[in-house]
Amino acid sequence: MVSGWFTEDGPDGGGFRLLGTRCSACTAVFFPREDAYCRNPHCPGGGELAEVPLSPRGRVWSFTDGRYRPPAPYVCDPDAPWEPYTLVAVELEAEGMVVLGQTVPGVTVADLAVGMEVEVVGGVLNEDAEAAWTTWRFKPTGGAA
Repeated sequence: MVSGWFTEDGPDGGGFRLLGTRCSACTAVFFPREDAYCRNPHCPGGGELAEVPLSPRGRVWSFTDGRYRPPAPYVCDPDAPWEPYTLVAVELEAEGMVVLGQTVPGVTVADLAVGMEVEVVGGVLNEDAEAAWTTWRFKPTGGAA
């Protein structure tokens, strides 16, 4: 888990949420979070960056599948069976920004359509006997495109 990128205890019992930052001067929102300075080139400056939970839902903007093992320098056990995965770019509901992530296991490109509503949920990226690395995933809500 990358510290500060998400919480499993969102506001008002909202569950899993991505965390971004918002500039108080120009209201720009950033994900991944920005803690040093506002990255908006049109910001008047002088604002502070505050952590904000991002929208729990959004709409599929684009998607594709990963059908090959990643090349070096990525760590990949050549003896482990390869499982294709689905990547989805989601435009978050309130912020209008596009966030890239994997879908939940079992969701393939055949299950997705541009404009389909999805929600962000927690998931396991990798685990071994000592640790589990958590991340975010997107899950269709059943909302029409």
